[in-house]
Amino acid sequence: MVLLTVLAALGFLMIAAYRGYSIILAAPLAAMGAVILTDPGAVAPVFSGVFMEKLVGFLKLYFPVFMLGAIFGKVIELSGFAESIVEMAIRYLGRSRANLIIVTVCAVLTYGGVSVFVVVFAVYPFAAELYRQGNIPKRLMPGAIALGAFSFTMDALPGTPQIQNIIPSTFFNTTSWAAPMLGIVGSVFLLICGLAYLEWRQHVATKSGEGYGSNHANEPLRVDRATLPSPALAIIPLLVVGLANYWLTQKIPQWYGQLHSVSLPGLAKPVETKITTLTAVWAVEGALVVGILVVVVASFQVVKQRFADGSKAAVSGAMLASMNTASEYGFGAVIAALPGFLLIRDSLQSIPDPLLNAAVSVSTLSGITGSASGGMSIALAAMSENLIAAANAAHIPLEALHRVVSMASGGMDTLPHNGAVITLLAVTGLTHRQAYKDVFAITLIKTLAALFVIATFYVTGLT
Repeated sequence: MVLLTVLAALGFLMIAAYRGYSIILAAPLAAMGAVILTDPGAVAPVFSGVFMEKLVGFLKLYFPVFMLGAIFGKVIELSGFAESIVEMAIRYLGRSRANLIIVTVCAVLTYGGVSVFVVVFAVYPFAAELYRQGNIPKRLMPGAIALGAFSFTMDALPGTPQIQNIIPSTFFNTTSWAAPMLGIVGSVFLLICGLAYLEWRQHVATKSGEGYGSNHANEPLRVDRATLPSPALAIIPLLVVGLANYWLTQKIPQWYGQLHSVSLPGLAKPVETKITTLTAVWAVEGALVVGILVVVVASFQVVKQRFADGSKAAVSGAMLASMNTASEYGFGAVIAALPGFLLIRDSLQSIPDPLLNAAVSVSTLSGITGSASGGMSIALAAMSENLIAAANAAHIPLEALHRVVSMASGGMDTLPHNGAVITLLAVTGLTHRQAYKDVFAITLIKTLAALFVIATFYVTGLT
């Protein structure tokens, strides 16, 4: 019964998301329904002490990232920079290469350290324009963004600064560059298979006569094409965000130390901040501020005319996207506390092969919680010691274990209730029914990539 409770809650949330119901409403209903079936008397305490605590904690940490990312994407749109970049891409690569262009841009930003949530906001304006000019169905766009931002640069490529590649290092005493050859093999597998799938989908749509479509929601504004800025100028803000993010990541710990305390006359006690937990967030926020200023300064006369209305729309979109993701985050925290979830977690430890055990466990828990980092953290907190012992006994380097765990976390986490997926669809103005099919296909390819890397390790011994 406890297992069915967890599965029923998960199924309810996925169906609600797919059918277009608000996750802000569906997530607490699903979570509290599971609690009622487990312990009816715990509903109110769990709602306030777990669901709302996690929801508020997520917003406290990440809402500024969502807001600044949305504003950055909006000024990129208003300034004409988005259309200028599209013009350059079409000139050199052609209108038919939209998938490759979007995957490449997303990959560069993600590998540069920009959060996957921010990448969606930043890329969407010129992705929409690129697909519109190429008369490619808009519903195919989320699949391309997912491949570029949620896959190989998130957790497969060695050295990627995304959190999914950092968490395993704290358990296995490895670095973000662990198992570089396996990471490259996995990345190539993902890129080839993912692009082949997207190109096939585009070919089928084109052959059937389907175009970009009309009456879409959240369409970027068009700008006067006769006054477009130069492509060289337009691409500078994207580069600035990546470079500023990297520079601030290095400098913030030097400026503040590991623990920073500040006292103000009106405070009853000093505010103490653990800098290590906020460095990545502050770096992204600072980089986005710099990026916004660069766009505004470079295109002030154009942006100022529509900035008031544009910024309102951006903030409104950021609030919806962040609340959707925060609600899903609260749902995952409640489900992770239930006995049915613990039963699943413990049963996964019976898989004998350490690499396969790690991949299946992390992917399964990430899928249930709807969070790559959340599912991986739960799995490693419960299983890391056993995985390390099993890997050592089988003479498997911990670097290989790191890479497998990292890649597995980004597999089945992108089910319909995943926060990044919900944000992606909200920003692009599409529904699960319209566009989730292609995101799920990328999810399956991503899951297969982790298994492909395991097979590669056992056949070749590469790390």
